[in-house]
Amino acid sequence: MKAAIVGPGAMGTLFGVLLADAGHEVHMLDKEPVRAAALAAKDFLLDGVSGKRSVRIPVTADAAAIGVCELVFVWVKAYDTRAAAAALGPLVGPDSIVVTLQNGLGNAQTLSEALGAQHVLAGSTAQGANVVEPGHVIHAGTGDTFLGEIAGPATPRVRRICDMLTAAGFPAAPSDDVAGLIWGKLIVNVGINPFTGLLQVRNGELLERPETRQLMAMAVEEAVAVAKAAGVKLPFPDPLAKVREVAEKTGKNKSSMHQDVANRRRTEIDFICGAIVREGEKLGIPTPVNRTLTLLIRSIC
Repeated sequence: MKAAIVGPGAMGTLFGVLLADAGHEVHMLDKEPVRAAALAAKDFLLDGVSGKRSVRIPVTADAAAIGVCELVFVWVKAYDTRAAAAALGPLVGPDSIVVTLQNGLGNAQTLSEALGAQHVLAGSTAQGANVVEPGHVIHAGTGDTFLGEIAGPATPRVRRICDMLTAAGFPAAPSDDVAGLIWGKLIVNVGINPFTGLLQVRNGELLERPETRQLMAMAVEEAVAVAKAAGVKLPFPDPLAKVREVAEKTGKNKSSMHQDVANRRRTEIDFICGAIVREGEKLGIPTPVNRTLTLLIRSIC
C-alpha cells in the first residue's frame, strides 16, 4: 500500500519505519524543506521495544512530489493540523483515506472540513516514542490502537487498515464509537501529559508519589465530568484506572509534552487540558485544575 506520513516526528517516524519495514511504500511529508532534505539523505533509525531497524524512506516538503496515496497518516501537532490539512491536498485522491490518531480534540473535524469527511478516519493509540534526533526514535512503549469512521459503525475499510497496522506491529481493532475513542485518549492525556511536562519525569514515575497520583485524579475527574455532560460514552469503565494503566505500560516513555517542555517548544496543552476548560465552559462544568495546568504549561512554553 502507498502511504504518506505527514509529520516525521516521534510518532510519525515510528509508524513510518514499521510500515516501511512491513513492505509498504512509505513517503514522509515534512513542512520544513531543509530538514526534509537532511532526512532524505540518511536512513531512519528505530530502537526500543520493537527492536532495532534501519530503513530508507523518501522525504519531501512538497506533497505534489509524492502524489496521490491510498493512505495518509497525519502526525503533526494538533496546533499544526489546519496548516497540514491545507498542504496535503495533492496526496488525497477520490479513494484516499486520511487517518488521525493525534492527541487532543478537533483534529478529525479540521481534516474533514478541509478534505471531506468521507476521506477521514479517526481513533487513538497508546504507542509511545521518543526522539533521539530527527530521523532516530526509540519505541518506548506499546499499547492498543483503535480506529473508526467519524460517524457510524466500523466499515470494511476500517477493518482493512486495522489488519494492516496489526501486521506491521501495531495491534489495532475497529471501533463503532470514534467520539468515545477521542475523548478516552483525551482523558488519558489529561492525566499524564501536563504532569510529565511540569515535573519532567517519565510516564511511570507519575505513579511513585501519592501527591502526584492525587493531582492526576483531580484533573481526570474534571475531564470525566465534562465528557459525561457532553453525552460522551467513554471506552473504559474506570477512567482513572485506565490512566494509571497507560502510565504504567508506557512507564519508560517521555510524553510529547515532556519532550516539548524540555526543548522549550510549543505544546499541545490548549488541545488537551485547554480543551477540557473550553468544553466545560460551554456546559457549565467548572474545571479549575485543568485551567491551572493549562496556565502553568503556557507559563513555561
